[in-house]
Amino acid sequence: MKFTDGFWLLRDGVRQFAAAEAYAIEAGKDSLRVLAPTRRISSRGDTLNGATLTVDLSSPARDVIRVKLTHFAGARAKGPEFGITGDPDARAEIRDDGKTATLSSGRLSVRVVRGEGWNMDFLADGRVLTSSGPKGMAYVETAESSPGSGYAKEELSLGVGESVYGLGERFSAFVKNGQSVDIWNRDGGTASEQTYKNIPFYLTNRGYGVFVNDPGLVSFEVASEKLSRVQFSVAGQSLEYFLIYGPTPKEILRKYTALTGLPSLPPAWSFGLWLTTSFTTSYDEKTVTGFIQGMADRDLPLAVFHFDCFWMREYAWCDFKWDPRTFPDPEGMLKRLKARGLRICLWINPYIAQASSMFAEGMAGGFLARKPNGDVWQTDLWQAGMGIVDFTNPGARKWFGDKLRSLVDMGADCFKTDFGERIPTDVAWFDGSDPGRMHNYYTYLYNQTVFEVLREKKGADAVLFARSATAGSQRYPIHWGGDSESTFESMAESLRGGLSLGLSGFGFWSHDIGGFEGTPRPEVYKRWLAFGLLSSHSRLHGSSSYRVPWLFDDEAVDVLRLFTKLKCRLMPYLYAAAVEASSVGIPVMRAMILEFPDDLSSATLDRQYMLGSSLLVAPVFSAEGSVEYWLPSGKWTRYLTGEAVEGGRWMRETHGFSSLPLLVRPGSVIATGAVDSRPDYDFADGVTLEAFAPIDGETVTTAVTDLTGAESAVFETRREGGILTVTRRIGSKPWRFLLVGAEEASGVTGGSPERSERGTLIAASSESLTITLR
Repeated sequence: MKFTDGFWLLRDGVRQFAAAEAYAIEAGKDSLRVLAPTRRISSRGDTLNGATLTVDLSSPARDVIRVKLTHFAGARAKGPEFGITGDPDARAEIRDDGKTATLSSGRLSVRVVRGEGWNMDFLADGRVLTSSGPKGMAYVETAESSPGSGYAKEELSLGVGESVYGLGERFSAFVKNGQSVDIWNRDGGTASEQTYKNIPFYLTNRGYGVFVNDPGLVSFEVASEKLSRVQFSVAGQSLEYFLIYGPTPKEILRKYTALTGLPSLPPAWSFGLWLTTSFTTSYDEKTVTGFIQGMADRDLPLAVFHFDCFWMREYAWCDFKWDPRTFPDPEGMLKRLKARGLRICLWINPYIAQASSMFAEGMAGGFLARKPNGDVWQTDLWQAGMGIVDFTNPGARKWFGDKLRSLVDMGADCFKTDFGERIPTDVAWFDGSDPGRMHNYYTYLYNQTVFEVLREKKGADAVLFARSATAGSQRYPIHWGGDSESTFESMAESLRGGLSLGLSGFGFWSHDIGGFEGTPRPEVYKRWLAFGLLSSHSRLHGSSSYRVPWLFDDEAVDVLRLFTKLKCRLMPYLYAAAVEASSVGIPVMRAMILEFPDDLSSATLDRQYMLGSSLLVAPVFSAEGSVEYWLPSGKWTRYLTGEAVEGGRWMRETHGFSSLPLLVRPGSVIATGAVDSRPDYDFADGVTLEAFAPIDGETVTTAVTDLTGAESAVFETRREGGILTVTRRIGSKPWRFLLVGAEEASGVTGGSPERSERGTLIAASSESLTITLR
């Protein structure tokens, strides 16, 4: 939201009361309170008839500083609130030399200068990260403001070359500088400035992140109103934000997710291939079984089958009843499908159509959101006469959850929690929550309700396929990118959104392979297959057309088989990355800036990413296979061929449909599995450690987990000159070691070597290998 007319003037009707000086500073045990008049105080008379701002500074955790700006403090607290988990042992240090007062937490400090002119600096290791300066922190009234209402705002400085990332799953430019961003969930597809997952958190390449602790509409002007500032504002009398010091992007995410919640670890089976009925296509049990058998006949490993909306009767979404015309024996059908080793996912949304049998139940029980006059809120948009489940009502949560429990008992393993963005503000919520704040927060309660049902019934196997989100929703994975078009442009949009979401605290992400709207051309479908199977989660889904590969061409079948089996073999590596995401908040799919923060060329890259810490993926966004990508410095290795490539340069290549740039970081040791037919197996049994260009003097630790995420094998690989040693510290099952590339072994102790297409393969016969390199 913009308040100024150029640099000097305010817009017509705008009155701004900006902090003019730190007039008084009161030190508590672990906090500072600053009284900031909004005009210069040169005499006692100046203390009358003027607004002041109160600025409270504290620290909820090490390297995190909380700032709360308040104009009028008498307003009643309005829910909902984000759940913030602080460190009860966190302590802040206070220093006051008479000229400045400083609060320090770990390596981060905030310093307020007394006297004329407002200046509040955030410092780390003696360096100013960002500042709140003159005319920055303010209370603002506009011509549209009612008496006593307005906006609280802050402006934080941006330095030369400073780039801003995050703010949720945004499909616009990856670097957010120059953009106006409203944190307001909308059902807008992937081709607009709207998004399903708005997160009031950003980080920059200068070592810090900012989380605005408000679930309502937060308006960001990112170098768009004032080119050297990020401005954020909220309606009301107060604003609270947390400034988080890294200094690396990974450390920022670790500390942010410690505050707002870590992702749950999805079950290993969810990383396999998902196939769906698509949306408005015609299907019944025969259709579904035909697709599944077709996948099996073509040796295409399938892990999950998803039934989209029309598993229920039209006009009845949701009543959670199978349409008897197409699925007369749903319980028997699910048993037959599960006998094939499949998991089952069912589509749901939080809306209840008027024709649903649940509408009367919900209305009678008070489980549907109501207008202020007591009527049930209804609309014809999406489902005729639909109401919205009021998840602020514990009774409604149980009512809705009980319907899902019955479906789980029938055989459902997970739910696609669609929608949750079009939440009205002209309602009165059961618990009295503020409608404006509930608009974004609704999705948290919706997905939490469903996830908790699955946790209760399925334990650690609980997983969703969710579209909408707010801060903290990362606790309930997986999230997918929503409604994309079946084009290369939309494929690139989707990746931008996923990378931005990963920089907003979300560990797991997926997208509709081939695009949702329209039918992709075969070349789009095949390129998207490689991208989709090299994402954390992989789903074939469309709107009005099916997505099984043989409907495109025979080559599509081969491409899908190649990359699905590759993903299954990579599961020991991928699941270790998933455990990292659930433990410290680092996403499985990582923007290049996350892994290479000191590489200036990586700062703007949004058409490539790191899958885990070691694999670079550059999807191909063209029919002919031309692709450009940046390769950071070092000796990289093409995973699919074993060819060594020197980095530190831009690469221009052409790839067939069975290939794409997939490169391994120098010095990596990647654990691969012995199974390529499913994603959930004993990763340690027959594991192969694949070593790529071992670096002299470095020790690489490779952990292999079991299906619960616990370590089942741990290896250490170290190179000293021409000697490579590999030692197993934990584990007892058979293992192998592959030295990828042209470098050969002239001698091996502890195992039996043989030359393979990809390098020297050694079957270990002891707990340690010693390899003499030729």
